[in-house]
Amino acid sequence: MIEQTELVISKWDYRPPQNAFDDAGEKLTSYITLDVMKLRAANKKGIACRFACEFIFEKRTLLEYVAANTYVIDLPDVIDRAELQTMIQNTYTIFKEKFDLRKLGTALQDKTLLPFDESRYDLAPVLALLNE
Repeated sequence: MIEQTELVISKWDYRPPQNAFDDAGEKLTSYITLDVMKLRAANKKGIACRFACEFIFEKRTLLEYVAANTYVIDLPDVIDRAELQTMIQNTYTIFKEKFDLRKLGTALQDKTLLPFDESRYDLAPVLALLNE
């Protein structure tokens, strides 16, 4: 059995832009990172999925946003690639929903997060850790 915990926002550091932001164009950049950490207890195993996002305007950080949740898994359960991808995608979906709510009232209210590109991440080491 897999249990997902609530997404916890550990950082939301918004700094309003100093200059006009109407037509940011190429001056606004952003990126997303993913960290996956192994968890283990006496009778459970799991992972923590943490996404981080940063928006930069004219070489100045406007927003740093970091949030994570965990998945608790019974020890005998074997996780396959599809299940791991689903866990990571679920975390990203919630991460994006929280962003979409919190961005209202900021200079980023009409911006969106970059789509998550899971092809950039090698999931084989995570699967090996979960199933050892």
